[in-house]
Amino acid sequence: MAKRDPRVTAYIKKAAPFARPILTHIREVVLSCSPAIEETIKWGMPTYTYRGILCHMAAFKQHAALGFWRGALVVEAPAEQRASAMGEFGRVTDLAQLPSRRVLAGYVRSAMRLNDTGAKPVKKAAKPKPAPRTPTDLGEALARNAKARAAWTGLSPSHRREYVEWIAEAKRPETRVHRVATTVAWVATGKSRNWKYETRPS
Repeated sequence: MAKRDPRVTAYIKKAAPFARPILTHIREVVLSCSPAIEETIKWGMPTYTYRGILCHMAAFKQHAALGFWRGALVVEAPAEQRASAMGEFGRVTDLAQLPSRRVLAGYVRSAMRLNDTGAKPVKKAAKPKPAPRTPTDLGEALARNAKARAAWTGLSPSHRREYVEWIAEAKRPETRVHRVATTVAWVATGKSRNWKYETRPS
């Protein structure tokens, strides 16, 4: 069996009680597939490599996750399951949600073969974000300023989203009122939310 990384042991011990048997099971299955598999920590998560990354696992407050680096080339999973959590198996809260030991080991060996051939991971197509909805208080403020209202309409969806999210993040009513007023003032002068950090022509 491949060598264990003590950092992964510590990670499992710190995980929520429900997640420990899930992580331990995944670890045992992956390491049993080949002594050439290496266990490490990448991006703060237990990660397994063999001529490149094979898979990673993680524990969160209410679920665990297992993902293969080459994703859809290794595991066929419904899109909604992939979207529900990191990895191909969705939000795992119980060992019964994972495939059998034999099937899971088969996935690991498939991932190893793909690494041997140098196959590239399948990238998920980025879903376009819907245009942000203008908050009522901001809409009312823009209605009172024709210049700002016209400029707001001309802003790209991403720039409008930055303003909308900034306003929504305000924790106090007075902070929100201030941000709405600032947004109207900046938009009226053609400024984006992060105009202070944008590169100015030399």
